[in-house]
Amino acid sequence: MRCPFCGSDDTQVKDSRPTEENATIRRRRYCPSCGSRFTTFERVQLRELTVVKKDGEKAPFDRDKVTRSLRIALRKRPVDNEKIERVVNGIQRRLETLGETEIPTKVVGEMIMDNLHDLDQVAYVRFASVYRNFREAKDFEEFIGELGDEN
Repeated sequence: MRCPFCGSDDTQVKDSRPTEENATIRRRRYCPSCGSRFTTFERVQLRELTVVKKDGEKAPFDRDKVTRSLRIALRKRPVDNEKIERVVNGIQRRLETLGETEIPTKVVGEMIMDNLHDLDQVAYVRFASVYRNFREAKDFEEFIGELGDEN
């Protein structure tokens, strides 16, 4: 593993432990060249996923984008990082088990929406406002009205 600070290829694993229901291995590493310490995570990847955007452009699936989207929606909400990581892992596992290597962005967005619906209602509305491109207050009212009808 290359050191993110000095670029040296010679780093050492100092500690390894399972995390997230044994789905990931957390490794603490040390770089003898510069003395820095850093953490890496190792997880199983079943297949390479490609996301197909609305305009047909293709990009590799980026779990960090999903994490960032969730963190933005959940900003200042009482949801801890471990729950966010579990949601991201669940979304990635579901995508990998679909059997498809090319996934439309709509599928990823809907999975995020489903998880936010169960996790935090405010974050759900926040994400929906961007994902569904709300333009005015009426859009919020209609969406929240639908949300109220579900309960």
